[in-house]
Amino acid sequence: MFKYLIAILSTLFRIGSYLFLRVLPSSILRQILPVLYVLYLSTLFITPTASAVKTRKAPAPNGHAVEKKDEVIQEAEAEPPAVLLTAVIFSIPSPARFLNATNLLINTVLFLFALDFVLYPVIDDASDVVFARVGAVYPDAVKITIRYPVANASENQVRVLWRQASSLEDSTWNAGPLVDLYPEHDWANTTKLDGLWPSTNYEYILANADGTDLLSYPAEPLKFHTFPDPRLPTGSHYRFVVSSCATPNFPYAPLQGRRIKGYDLLANYLWPSKSTATEDALLAAVEADAPPAEFMLFLGDFIYADVPMYFGDNVEAYRRFYRRNYQSPSFRKVYERLPMFHTYDDHEIINNFAGQSNDSKPPFKSADDAFRIYNANANYDPVESDQHYYEFRYADSAFFVMDTRRHRSDVAEGDEISRTMLGEKQLAALYDWLGKVNETTTWKFVVSSVPFTSLWTYEAEVDSWNPYTNEKAALLQAMQSVKNVIVLSGDRHEFAAIKFNAAGADTQSIVEVSTSPMSMFWVPFVRTLRPASEATVKRVHEVAEEFDGEMFTQVLEDEVPQEEVLKYVPEGNYKWSTFEVDTRDPQNPKVRLELMSDGKLAYVLDIAGKPVELRASAGLETFVPKGIKGVLDKLGLKPGSWW
Repeated sequence: MFKYLIAILSTLFRIGSYLFLRVLPSSILRQILPVLYVLYLSTLFITPTASAVKTRKAPAPNGHAVEKKDEVIQEAEAEPPAVLLTAVIFSIPSPARFLNATNLLINTVLFLFALDFVLYPVIDDASDVVFARVGAVYPDAVKITIRYPVANASENQVRVLWRQASSLEDSTWNAGPLVDLYPEHDWANTTKLDGLWPSTNYEYILANADGTDLLSYPAEPLKFHTFPDPRLPTGSHYRFVVSSCATPNFPYAPLQGRRIKGYDLLANYLWPSKSTATEDALLAAVEADAPPAEFMLFLGDFIYADVPMYFGDNVEAYRRFYRRNYQSPSFRKVYERLPMFHTYDDHEIINNFAGQSNDSKPPFKSADDAFRIYNANANYDPVESDQHYYEFRYADSAFFVMDTRRHRSDVAEGDEISRTMLGEKQLAALYDWLGKVNETTTWKFVVSSVPFTSLWTYEAEVDSWNPYTNEKAALLQAMQSVKNVIVLSGDRHEFAAIKFNAAGADTQSIVEVSTSPMSMFWVPFVRTLRPASEATVKRVHEVAEEFDGEMFTQVLEDEVPQEEVLKYVPEGNYKWSTFEVDTRDPQNPKVRLELMSDGKLAYVLDIAGKPVELRASAGLETFVPKGIKGVLDKLGLKPGSWW
């Protein structure tokens, strides 16, 4: 009986280890694995067959037979390979000690792998990580976040030096802002570098406080590109990247604790080289007229503070996870070259967090402290002071990034009518933004960390927009009254493109694109998306027909699902979407979506927009960036004399 019990416990432990390390790093498996391992060890050492003892009788000098125990040596009793393999795979105890030792070694190594995965944030706390990155980008400025710790010091000062990117080695560095760094702020701070020109390449480097000595990091200048002035009606052609959900070293690989493979693949895709690029990346790089990526939107779950283990509600625990990500050489390949803008989701705080507009609700304060230091401070300035929702422009595209955690109602409390996802002030700001950008921009991107559609099942039934039916319905109606709206979301560890069909003739159908994970788990054999909603709408559309040589327009009405799936891609641990926006032809604005999954092109969707007659500005002053105004002012050319 013990023989079979050992085999069962060992097999369960190995299956659980594989699932935990390669499929789903759940807290349940984290708790079960130590129990299975201890039970396996206990049963192994109390099982008689594990002693590998065999008894035989041998003659004694006085003529009486005595029992003598001989250890059975496997080499003396050769077993068929199939028997040996079965004994190892199923941990079946054997009289051969080396087989039992092999099984024990395999299970112990798996247990150590699990310990390494769980405890790595403590073992390698990244307290000495040094980095710099560009966040918000404007036509005449950028935000830069810097972390530069100094041992046994109470403060540090770093000077930013900058210049236009040039091939001239003797180009003079300009003295930029002085950045104060303190240990109580985890040696990180964000500054703003202004006085720049639109659509211009720049580079920056770090120096000591007086700017006389360059620091060892970065070894080479870091580059960035300012945004075009959105007030110039010239159209645009650019790309940006969207994804969410990442954690180091999952699926787990030994001795890879700092790697975040999804970012390795993304770097190869964005900046391919013959030695590192995948075939799909090389094809994308040579695609005709493909513009460079200008920025990345990361839609939450940048860290997993509670997966596979929650280390408690304290500031250091949360900061450690951010440091660990910025320490990753994989992530460094991306953030040193590509501006990144962030929102947060639940795992930056704790699973399925609903803030209820109560900042004192644990563990929000500790989580918010780390998010601000490392991600939020480098975002665009919030619509309302001290909040995390914000808006920005790139040329004739507008973006509104929502905060779907801090103000959402708890679905277990209150009634359906009073529930809110955004809170009163944020919702009003979003409606106001929709009104402002309706006729002043071509494409409008509404960014939500959680899916807007109600087609996702499982936890999304309570954690997405699904339970907030009244607020969602009103917001959907508002968005469908605006031309060219696309909703961007993440969270589900799968990809889906959803179409929201519009009712009547005066509203617009909109598309939601939900992309994740950047580098995390997905669950095989499980499908969590329904193909269409039960709710339907009556769609009115015109069809041109020819009769007797003349063209006639016929108005047709049909009933279609309110929400329907265009494409569903659950597979892939490493997924991101790129959006190529092209408004150079104002009568035919378009967006091309490309989904990359595990480094390969998985889906392409062309979204055709409608022309927008952009309102022209009233005076020349609105077309002149601040950096240029300063030069004109010095020349004595005031706004009144520009004509």
